[in-house]
Amino acid sequence: MELKNSTILITGGTSGIGLEFVKQLIDHGANIVITGRDIFKLEQAKKQFPKIQIFQSDVSEPNDIEQLYAQVTEAFPNLNMIINNAGQMRLIDLRDAELSLENITCEINANLSGTIQMVHRFLPHLLKAKSAAIVNVSSAIAFMPYSSAPVYSASKSGVHAYTKALRLQLEKTNVKVFEVIPPGVNTNLQNDWVLKPNPGQMMDVDRMVSAAIKGLLKDKLEIKPGLTAIVKFVSRIAPEFIMNVGHREFEKFKNLNSQKS
Repeated sequence: MELKNSTILITGGTSGIGLEFVKQLIDHGANIVITGRDIFKLEQAKKQFPKIQIFQSDVSEPNDIEQLYAQVTEAFPNLNMIINNAGQMRLIDLRDAELSLENITCEINANLSGTIQMVHRFLPHLLKAKSAAIVNVSSAIAFMPYSSAPVYSASKSGVHAYTKALRLQLEKTNVKVFEVIPPGVNTNLQNDWVLKPNPGQMMDVDRMVSAAIKGLLKDKLEIKPGLTAIVKFVSRIAPEFIMNVGHREFEKFKNLNSQKS
């Protein structure tokens, strides 16, 4: 996929993986538009990268997506790529009765429904471009039920399945469908976790995004940086083993969470 002179919309572009995509894609000569929920963070990103364009929008809100589509396609008719990066990950004990029905599905709304709705809204525009792409950011956890983050795990498994189906449906069109499947990455996603991840299992965000961009340039449709390829392989040959390895973290989380409350 040619990145130079492409016009790329990145959701969740104010921090972590999204902001690193901004930085590195600018270096590749792309024109960047980002979205986020927090106007202050959007303005900070604009100060850091003055050439980007910013739009306040929440991918979990369909009305926001409709407004974003109208504004972005009018201002940037040459838009030819979207990167569905916005997401949320929480450690959750499903026996916590204090979580409301609305609250329990936060990750589904942001990670899965948001991705599907963004694609559905922007696809007609992308189909008109000479060369276009959709990049969905999932997770290595898509290959394993991760009991400490059960709703996140379900949402990213859904993104993985949806992306494969989308790719099949669009295989004879001008729109390439990529999936970036990160391993654990050092970002602010884990700031509020009571159980911090093992640093040895985490990938630096600049290395992860660099690997993702190399994959895009080579038209590698399923991009598996760092430990992701190993996680996928082990999940196929020893699914119970990798599931139980992940479940050990839940016991630690449960104990820490009970102490916190």
